[in-house]
Amino acid sequence: MQINIFSSFLANKSKLLNYIENFDSSGVLFGDGKRNKIKLFELEGKTINVKSFKIPNLINKVAYKHFRKSKAKRSFEYATILLERGIGTPQPIAYVENYNWLGLKESYYASEHLVTELTFRELVEMPEYADHENILRQFTKFSYDLHQKGIEFLDHSPGNTLIKKVSEGQYSFYLVDLNRMNFHESMDFDLRMKNLSRLTPKKEMIAIMSDEYAKQYAQSSDLVFEKMWQATNDFQEKFAQKQRMKKKLKFWKS
Repeated sequence: MQINIFSSFLANKSKLLNYIENFDSSGVLFGDGKRNKIKLFELEGKTINVKSFKIPNLINKVAYKHFRKSKAKRSFEYATILLERGIGTPQPIAYVENYNWLGLKESYYASEHLVTELTFRELVEMPEYADHENILRQFTKFSYDLHQKGIEFLDHSPGNTLIKKVSEGQYSFYLVDLNRMNFHESMDFDLRMKNLSRLTPKKEMIAIMSDEYAKQYAQSSDLVFEKMWQATNDFQEKFAQKQRMKKKLKFWKS
């Protein structure tokens, strides 16, 4: 077992290891745990969450040992980079990797547990949500800041941005599920628009987002809308194709 702990939490090593070693029998389950399992624990008067990643298949067991960083390690490292660049994300605490002779077995990522009012998903599903347009415009500025800092968040999807109200009309944004990211010196226009394509299929939301992004990017709002809407449609079509393929596979398996 290998453990790497954020410097300010080194004194908590024994307690963190105890949580990991007794993960299956302790802690409070957060979410449905169908794929990766998250549990909540108390640490120095704060709630932390520990994410247990699904045990990889045979090929990935070997790959994570010899060729690729584990999802837990990437989550920890990317969270550290985000904070260094002034991007909101829960405080990283530690990651743990457990290997055998074949490769990676269990892996865990521990971070601060943030309690927030909503995620981006609620903006999609609840158009009547209070202060909806203001939140959406502030989120768009947050996404623009990501792009300006060369951060391509590959899982920039509705459930992966936590939104917290900090004062009247002001909101903070925090990225979660961090194990897939690219970092660039700069991001071109097409890459920026593609990075926003998974967030919402709603044209009225795209209209607001493109209007706000155009103000930040000093670009024609019509052009930003055209590109953002096209990227969104491309993603939705690919997603629909995957769903149709999954249904066919399930039919043949049954």
